[in-house]
Amino acid sequence: MKNSKYLPLLATFVVFVLGYVICISVFPNMLSTRVAGNLLTDNAFLGITAVGMTFVILSGGIDLSVGSVIAFTGVFLSVILRDTSIHPLAAFAIVLVLTTAFGAAMGGVIFFLDMPPFIVTLAGMFLARGISYLLTTESVPITHPFYSTLQEIYIRMPGGGRLTLIAMIMLAVFALGIILAQRTRFGTYVYALGGNLTSAQLMGVPVAKTTIGIYALSGFLAGLSGIVFSLYTSAGYSLAAVGVELDAIAAVVIGGTLLTGGYGFVAGTFLGICIQGLIQTYIVFDGTLSSWWTKIVIGLLLFGFIALQRGLMWMSERSARNMRHASAAAQASGA
Repeated sequence: MKNSKYLPLLATFVVFVLGYVICISVFPNMLSTRVAGNLLTDNAFLGITAVGMTFVILSGGIDLSVGSVIAFTGVFLSVILRDTSIHPLAAFAIVLVLTTAFGAAMGGVIFFLDMPPFIVTLAGMFLARGISYLLTTESVPITHPFYSTLQEIYIRMPGGGRLTLIAMIMLAVFALGIILAQRTRFGTYVYALGGNLTSAQLMGVPVAKTTIGIYALSGFLAGLSGIVFSLYTSAGYSLAAVGVELDAIAAVVIGGTLLTGGYGFVAGTFLGICIQGLIQTYIVFDGTLSSWWTKIVIGLLLFGFIALQRGLMWMSERSARNMRHASAAAQASGA
C-alpha cells in the first residue's frame, strides 16, 4: 500500500487534466484567468469545508454537520449585524468560537461515549439547523458597509481575471491544511488514527486530544466557510448549504482520500474541488445541459474512485498475505 498510496492522487490529477483539456477543446474561452478566478470564487466556501472534512475522513470519521454549521453561521451573522451595532470582525470572532466549540463537543462525545461519528454528527446536523430556524426562517440580507469593503478586495490576474478575497482565503486554508497534515505532529496523529486505532494507542498517540482537535478543526473551518458564504451571498438563510456535507465528502473521495482513513492528501481534495467546479463551468458554458448533470458526473466519478480504493485495499491485503507466507516459509526452512 505504501508504494501505491499516491495512485489515487495521480488518478485525480489525470482526471482533472483530461477534463480541462476536453473543456478548452470544446470551449476555448475556458482557458482564461476570468474563468479560473470565477471557479475559485464560486467554490471557495466548499473548498474550505472540504479541508476540514479531509482531516475527519483521514482519521476514519465523518462529519455530517458542516452544511448546517455553515447555515447557522450565516444566519447568526445576518441577525446579529441587523439587530446590534457590533462590528462584523467581532461577530466573526464570536461565531468562530461557537462553531469550534461545537465541533470540539462532538469530538468529545465521539471519544468519551464511544459513539459512532455518523450518529453524533447527524445529531449535530439537526441541532445546528434547528438553531438556525429558531433565529429566523427568512433570508436576512447583510448590508453592513464592511461587507462591501471586503467584497471589493481582489488581485487582478493577467488576462483580466480577479482573485477575490474569499478565493484567497480558500487557497490559504488549503496551503495551511497541507502543512498541518504533512509537517506537524497533529497531522501524524491524524494519519495514525485512521490507519489503525489500536496501534495508534499503543504508540502513545493522544487519541482523545486528537479526536477532539479534529472535529474542532472541522467546526472552525465550517464556521469560516459560513463567513465566506455570507460574503459570497450577502445574506443569511436557514435553508442555505443543504447537502454541502455530501459535496465536501465527494470532493475528498475524488481527491484520493480513502474512506477507511489513514491515506490521502489535502492537495488531492483541492483537485477534487477543481474537478467539481470544472464540471459546473462546462455546463454553464454549454447552456443546454441541466445542472443535474453535475451530480450525475460526480456520482460516476465517485463510483470509479471507490472502486480504485477497493482495488488498492485488495492489493495491499494480498501483498501482506504473501509477505506473511514468505516469512513463515523462510522460518520453516531455517528450522
